[in-house]
Amino acid sequence: MQQIFPSPLPGHRDLPDAVRALVADDDPSSRFFLVEALRSLGLDAQACHDGPSAIALARQEAFDLILLDCRMPGAGAEEVLAALRGDPLARSSDCTAVATSADMDVSLRHRLLSAEFSEVLQKPCSLTDLRRILALVQADTTATPLLDDAQAIATMGDAGVVKAMRTLLRVELASLYQDLDALTGDTAALADRLHRLRSSCGFCGAAALGAQTIVLQRHLKSGIPGPPAPLSRFRRALLATLNALAAEEGA
Repeated sequence: MQQIFPSPLPGHRDLPDAVRALVADDDPSSRFFLVEALRSLGLDAQACHDGPSAIALARQEAFDLILLDCRMPGAGAEEVLAALRGDPLARSSDCTAVATSADMDVSLRHRLLSAEFSEVLQKPCSLTDLRRILALVQADTTATPLLDDAQAIATMGDAGVVKAMRTLLRVELASLYQDLDALTGDTAALADRLHRLRSSCGFCGAAALGAQTIVLQRHLKSGIPGPPAPLSRFRRALLATLNALAAEEGA
């Protein structure tokens, strides 16, 4: 068979820290493309064809990324993610979740982002789209834009609305930056602020800060003691995003 995707780097999938992905989609063509494309990017990807299988696999195995089709037999993307987020024993309960759908409008994007999906992909998607998703998982602020205008406009539907939302986000971030030292001693309060911030980042296209928010949420849930490196990276991303918002308003 002719090779469709570029080959991953030699030995890349054998690395102990290789990103593990689960693709859940009842459409065979979409499932094949997503799995093979992710593998070509060096991920350890596997697939299932319905919602109950996705829930079972994600409970039993630790995935870094799950791509969930919105309409699957047994349970769609929202139901699958709700089941995992509500099960503290699920090994993938706090993984990065991405919803996929062939039919996508602004209201559905809003609902999915509010349901704790990190991103929403309209099918058919491309390797470029999947590279952007991988950057979310890796949470590398040097590779992820501070303000992704295309993502924000796709989510909000209007540049004027994006501008207004970013003004509100700037106020929210300034307050959080002032409170951050105090919040580090109150895990529950910090987790609550991060939960709200994650949605705001999605609406406003604050991609780098959104990625670091996900990483810090995972760290808090792990219960690892001591000053976390994720907190330092989050603080830097927060300040960089504040500066980017200020520059945009002053332009």
